[in-house]
Amino acid sequence: MATPPLTPRMLTPTTMSPLGSPKSKKSTAQVRPEITLEQPSGKNKTTGSKSTKLFRRVRSVFRSLPIMSPMCKFPVGGGRLHENHVHGGTRVTGTLFGYRKTRVNLAVQENPRSMPILLLELAIPTGKLLQDLGVGLVRIALECEKKPSEKTKIIDEPIWALYCNGKKSGYGVKRQPTEEDLVVMQMLHAVSMGAGVLPVSSGATEQSGGGGGGQQEGDLTYMRAHFERVIGSRDSETYYMMNPDGNSGPELSIFFVRV
Repeated sequence: MATPPLTPRMLTPTTMSPLGSPKSKKSTAQVRPEITLEQPSGKNKTTGSKSTKLFRRVRSVFRSLPIMSPMCKFPVGGGRLHENHVHGGTRVTGTLFGYRKTRVNLAVQENPRSMPILLLELAIPTGKLLQDLGVGLVRIALECEKKPSEKTKIIDEPIWALYCNGKKSGYGVKRQPTEEDLVVMQMLHAVSMGAGVLPVSSGATEQSGGGGGGQQEGDLTYMRAHFERVIGSRDSETYYMMNPDGNSGPELSIFFVRV
């Protein structure tokens, strides 16, 4: 009896990863990290819907303003204005982050593993501010109007006039952390200080500090350091960026004041 001829079996093509193992479609999608940030100590109760609507209204107005590139002047050969500890100050973690051509964000945390206690969006491009920090001392002043019988904490004010080294540079606005902000903080939860870029997904519908909706391309730039928080009065508060071990490097001072 004749044996029927063998026919080759068609194999389904399989995409191989660089290591030789099959690559699934799921591996190509960026997986968002689980948010495990802790609530800060003394966290107030969640603000009401009226306050949330106010923040959203102020933010929408702020985003309609143009991005300003301040021509900051830096003192040549200026000395350090402070040591690694300021008398009466409280140490916190501060992070500057954003896409290079978009507005920079400042997140203040009790420690790298906690939720932000303050999140600001400043009308200065991220790349411009980080470049200036590599040149010399930068002073940012945030001013708002002082009202009679003021009971609001100064860092809870929704919007400030922004000055960079004495030059008017637009506005700064406080906002609530978005999902993208929390992803950035989660990715940096093990970083106490340093600078670099984060490969954040560019498919986000709205990136914090983007100056508007739409997709953002490229890597997200960040710089994290210890800050000393000094409360001068109910109408003034200052954050001094500390350099590790007294080494020379970028310095930043942020002043909040009601006038």
